[in-house]
Amino acid sequence: MRRRDVLKLASVAAVPVPALGHEAPAAPGLGHETPAASFDTPGGADFPKVGGNLGNQNYTGLRRIDAGNVRRLRGAWMNSIENGLRTGNSQSTAVAVDGVLFIESALGNVVAVDGVTGQTKWRYDQTRGALTRRGVAVGDGHVFTKSNDNYVIALDQQTGQVVWEKQVNGFGNIEKVAVVHHDGLLFCGTNDGPRGAALALDARTGEVLWHFWGTPGPGEFGNDTWEGDSWAEGGATPWIHPAVDPDLGLTYWTFGNARGNNSSQDGSARGGSNLFANSLVALDMRTGEYRWHFQSIHHDIWDMDNVMSPVLADVRIRGRMRKVVVYGSKSGMFFILDRTDGTAPLGVVERPVPQEPRQKTWPTQPFPVQGGWTEQRVVDQPLGTTVPGDPNRAVPNYVRGALYTPHWDIPILSIPGHGGGADWSHLSFSHRTGLVYTGYGYVAAAHSLTEAANGLRPPGEYQTGGIVAVDVSTNTVRWKRRIPYSLAHGNGILTTATDLLFIGQPDGNLLGLDARTGRELWRFQTGAAISSSPIMYKAGGKQYLAVFAGGTSIPYGNSAPRGDFLWAFELGGTMGPVPAPPPPVIRRPVSGAPVEGATVANTVIIGRTATGTTESFTVAGMNPTHLRVPVGTTVTFTNHPGNAGPRGVTQFFEGLFDVMLAPGESFTYTFDRAGEYFFNDPASPRSTGKVEVYRP
Repeated sequence: MRRRDVLKLASVAAVPVPALGHEAPAAPGLGHETPAASFDTPGGADFPKVGGNLGNQNYTGLRRIDAGNVRRLRGAWMNSIENGLRTGNSQSTAVAVDGVLFIESALGNVVAVDGVTGQTKWRYDQTRGALTRRGVAVGDGHVFTKSNDNYVIALDQQTGQVVWEKQVNGFGNIEKVAVVHHDGLLFCGTNDGPRGAALALDARTGEVLWHFWGTPGPGEFGNDTWEGDSWAEGGATPWIHPAVDPDLGLTYWTFGNARGNNSSQDGSARGGSNLFANSLVALDMRTGEYRWHFQSIHHDIWDMDNVMSPVLADVRIRGRMRKVVVYGSKSGMFFILDRTDGTAPLGVVERPVPQEPRQKTWPTQPFPVQGGWTEQRVVDQPLGTTVPGDPNRAVPNYVRGALYTPHWDIPILSIPGHGGGADWSHLSFSHRTGLVYTGYGYVAAAHSLTEAANGLRPPGEYQTGGIVAVDVSTNTVRWKRRIPYSLAHGNGILTTATDLLFIGQPDGNLLGLDARTGRELWRFQTGAAISSSPIMYKAGGKQYLAVFAGGTSIPYGNSAPRGDFLWAFELGGTMGPVPAPPPPVIRRPVSGAPVEGATVANTVIIGRTATGTTESFTVAGMNPTHLRVPVGTTVTFTNHPGNAGPRGVTQFFEGLFDVMLAPGESFTYTFDRAGEYFFNDPASPRSTGKVEVYRP
């Protein structure tokens, strides 16, 4: 079936469809004094919301800082907002209103900071325990945040005192997602649960005005796309903040992957396309009524949910101005859709994909006619060649696949991976260049029903990434720059009216690039990993660049340096870069703690865990998984005599050895150079170990 025919059917079904899962209330916000803002208002003196404006463009019209003087940027001030906290997950982006920055810490506390002096004006400490947050909303004299136990909280913008609190139960977890405020409404997503809804609340009281379920219930449009009662635990939570177009009266939400039936990788008991999982849905801003949807992945079994903050733009396509929404993340491709009706002005095609009947896979998947902007297949680069090699290089011994290769009981390695592509990076659209920009990651994943949760990121793989600029009018890549770190997890981009681009890295460096070419112009070491978006604002007659450097565990675990540093920069500032913290470990670690070789006779037992008494094919199926030895040590690798068949060791990517051993057989290798040497088992590549060789 042609994609446009599918969309026509969806559009016909959509109008007039009654509000889903709720009764349409009286239109909220009517008579509200705040005039409707445009979706594309550039940041100016204020950068008033996460995403910069209602269209999530992350773009500023300020022009004082440009390519000619960006090298003069230095720190104006730095506020350690939690007095030296060096743990936790910081995923919040600051907003700036009336010369004050509002930020949430790794504990979820809200801190208001003077944008000129860097001094704390007030703070709100969570009363229900720490939680990870992704940004406040500011409006009507209030600052809106959330807490554990599904509370939405309104604080006085001037004092931080609680104005109201409202517990919002019955719609999923309402704790992590950034809040969006517009015209008396609060738009709140939900996260990490068996079922979740998009919500609109009354900003004056916190009362729920409407909701829209990611998995429709009986009698609701889309329920018949779920087998039996699988919708009840189907996931599809809208776990990132939406976009809003006030002129069209629509909000745009991205809903997450399908879940249930053991894990998100198991589709055997939830036949159907599984709406509205993996979908962009346009809803009436006042009533929550369904207008249209676009599903980017049918019957997802890879956790490739394409959840991102939709980016709105008005661009000229084939000589005609079009109102578009940019959608796409993990799959490494953008769908450029008309935001009035969900049609695709640049074309989308449904292509046949490999099938696995036991998974009830969908026969086709949608692709933009222009293709993607990143690699969608792992490559088998021979061992012993350049290390690390291609960013999409496959860890050896896995069955190699591509995007949408199905799986069952044997792990299939594919890319971009459920932690790769653009994942939940915050995009930027430049009014000057007409390009949309995103950070992305290369994080290949092995999927099978033997894997827990969402899939296995193979130990030993290099987790790198890059930045890509895509022309929205043609959906083609303008430029691409590889980066030694994944930039797929909250590493937002800011573009400016002077054609600059700013993005933070997990090593603590904040980069300034030429937005037209990707050439690096400036960098500054902040002292901690950055997993937030830079912003610009103006206060006290000066223009500032700001970013929160705190760090998060995805994808580098505790090796990503942590901090609580809210930085502001100005031309001619007095503060220089801080010493660089230890950089993140970009290779996926093995499981288990290091073991000194002398304590285990410099021997690795293949197919056994540290505590197990039976043969193991798990990621911990090497004993030990992490062996430490001095240079010159001869290490013995033994296939346990009690194992049922041949097991072995393949060293990657240097290719030092690749052997198979019968039960009871051994192999020795002398390590004469310092370094770390990963190896896995050809019979079960999930079982992975590492020899760390050091100089005494």
